[in-house]
Amino acid sequence: MTIDTDASATEPVAVPLSTYRLQITASFDLDAAASIVGYLRDLGADWIYLSPLLQSEAGSDHGYDVVDHSLVDPARGGAEALDRLAAAAHHAGRGVLVDIVPNHVGVATPRHNSWWWDLLQNGQQSRYAEAFDVDWAFGHGKIRIPVLGDDEGGEDEGGDDENDDRPGELDRLELVDGELRYFDNRFPVAAGTADDGASPAIVHERQHYELVNWRRADAELNYRRFFAVNSLAGIRVEVPWVFDESHREIVRWVRDGLVQGLRVDHPDGLADPGGYLEALRRATNGAYVLVEKILEGREQLPTSWATAGTTGYDALADVDRVLVDPAGQNTLDSLESQLHGEPATTWANLVYRNKRDVTDGILHSEVRRIARLLPISAGDDTTSPDITADALAELLARFPVYRSYLPLGLENLQEAARRSAAHRPELATELDRLLPLLGDPGHPAAVRFQQTSGMVMAKGVEDRAYYRFSRLTSLNEVGADPDEFAVSVAEFHDRQRTRQAGFPHSMTTLSTHDTKRGEDVRARMSVLAEIPTEWEAALEQLRAAHPLGDAAFENLLWQAIVGAWPADGDRLAAYALKAAREAGTSTTWTQQNGEFESKLDHLVTAATEPGPTRDLITGLVSRLQPAGWSNSLSLKLLQLTMPGVPDVYQGSELWETSLVDPDNRRPVDYEQRQELLARIDSGWLPPVDETGAAKLLVTSRALRLRRDRVGLFTRYAPVPAFGAAAGHTVAFDRGGAITLATRLPIGLLAGGGWGDTTIGVAGRGYIDVLTQERFDGPNLRVADVLARYPVALLVPVDDDRTYTHTPTGRHA
Repeated sequence: MTIDTDASATEPVAVPLSTYRLQITASFDLDAAASIVGYLRDLGADWIYLSPLLQSEAGSDHGYDVVDHSLVDPARGGAEALDRLAAAAHHAGRGVLVDIVPNHVGVATPRHNSWWWDLLQNGQQSRYAEAFDVDWAFGHGKIRIPVLGDDEGGEDEGGDDENDDRPGELDRLELVDGELRYFDNRFPVAAGTADDGASPAIVHERQHYELVNWRRADAELNYRRFFAVNSLAGIRVEVPWVFDESHREIVRWVRDGLVQGLRVDHPDGLADPGGYLEALRRATNGAYVLVEKILEGREQLPTSWATAGTTGYDALADVDRVLVDPAGQNTLDSLESQLHGEPATTWANLVYRNKRDVTDGILHSEVRRIARLLPISAGDDTTSPDITADALAELLARFPVYRSYLPLGLENLQEAARRSAAHRPELATELDRLLPLLGDPGHPAAVRFQQTSGMVMAKGVEDRAYYRFSRLTSLNEVGADPDEFAVSVAEFHDRQRTRQAGFPHSMTTLSTHDTKRGEDVRARMSVLAEIPTEWEAALEQLRAAHPLGDAAFENLLWQAIVGAWPADGDRLAAYALKAAREAGTSTTWTQQNGEFESKLDHLVTAATEPGPTRDLITGLVSRLQPAGWSNSLSLKLLQLTMPGVPDVYQGSELWETSLVDPDNRRPVDYEQRQELLARIDSGWLPPVDETGAAKLLVTSRALRLRRDRVGLFTRYAPVPAFGAAAGHTVAFDRGGAITLATRLPIGLLAGGGWGDTTIGVAGRGYIDVLTQERFDGPNLRVADVLARYPVALLVPVDDDRTYTHTPTGRHA
């Protein structure tokens, strides 16, 4: 690890050279993580990066539904296991980075969350009433819990505050052991409300909460959630005692030296992200902190934030796009328009429609809550709560980034207002009225708007539009803009110079627990931009053989199948069903189309069982696979050596062909990886094949070089290429270490290969740390350097010494 001096801290701050992300679960707990510390050291990883550790809902594999801030989850090993892991990591010279969740808590099982239980039992008199973000007035002093099912006769259409839940559902309540129970749901009973032998329905009427039909959450919920997840309730971490009590255990980890850094989940949900990060900096004496922040386009993090940077989605987007052939865009654009049945399907219009669907649908309760915080002009018949809500929904749907941080980002609000007024001129007067209020950092509606805009973006784009836009789905990734088809090498270099200058310790990544497709799935999919007409012809055959009646979704699904191949039928069927319901064009989570979903099953069966469809897919994969592997190795080396702190997601040192969660959280075979690494360390140069061992070679050598020779990674400068195939290179000098990667491999082969292409370097000798071959400058023939692999990592020869990698970090 490196050391940075933070003038505001009393001690130097440790900064990782790289990280390795582990998903800590009941089946892979902290002791299991401790058991692979030696392997991670040998791989070259500097810090071990852990998913959330605090006690979460029983059975949670992600840990983002914390129910007790005071405990390391016993299911994940408990505090003692964290002590053992930290000791093992530190003994091996590794640091520890932990994911934390400040925005919300899990409330699916109220009994397991003492804060939530007390809130339900005591209402506004609860000590924890201040901790939760509840609009008590809207609920007439009660918090609405959307758990009731649909009575067989349906439900009445009710207004804002009408109880439109059929009596039949409340009649299913039971009073057992001093609790109200609705099937498996258990709720507290306030003191003195059940002492007279009243029926469970009458007791329910006396509580500080109201159990309502689950469908009412969309428009009538009165507590803030994480996105639209009713079982994740927002907490007001901006309140000092809430911060202290929810962070006491986390701060202990840092102060006791168990943990060296923190990754903050979803800061956009907080009322004051900058203030929160400052409080965290003070509490942890300036420890290394990253934020899970999605940046749109050229958006930059606020420089005033006490953070080293983001968790790397912005880097992921850059690396993916520099390997996409821009020449394929027109053909794929035309195909996308045909599939949608429209003259032109633009990403911007799709995003707007989906965000507007969200503001009018699953997040309408959030929109209405903002409206309740805004005044209605007296005697003005041009405004009303409905008009205000409509204008707010329009602003949220047109908002160009995830959120603003007033006064920073006011221009985004103004842009949204301009676009809204142009689209909906009848709202212009109301927009003019709202703009100064929503632009006032101290106005409660402005705070709430900022907390809500990120929810709308995430639900409308990540969880909906990404599943409806099928042009080239390797671009439909978290933190990326699918409208940006490709990035030139020159633009890639410009972005890396910006990263090096502004946030040199920001994380870079290729795969996470949240990515829609694993890095090597995307690498293969991106090859389609080099052969767009071939893909169009293949897709036509596949759709003709297995029509779903949803053309754009069919394109998305077949790309996923080809990209993740080989994959078993169960994995593909689970992905197909989730993707279809997320897209919401032919079936949804709440209104399932049985006929369509049956067709999906038949399609996946045809794809995975012997027959003509499987033959067609395997033929396509054989065409794409070599170029996909080339892209994969280039992706990996670029990400591991570019500016920033590179993260390796668990298992992705071999081919990572996962699809969306939970597929990307499958168990990892570390014994296999250890065996392959030992063979590589014994001198084996693996072929580029199905085993993925070549990727392990690239990963281990790049990580070890960053760990062992920090001085070779101190700057960023493009390395020029010359010759007919110069456009197929991406090369840069990090201060001694030179990365050389191949792009657009099908076009390279079609053009006759590298020929006389060279890269210009200093007039000295270089060693490729992947192959241990020596090359002499100043002009290196790319055909020689990349004779074995499509990538090379060159280091200068110092006094005729060669550089050899060892697991321990010593080098000769």
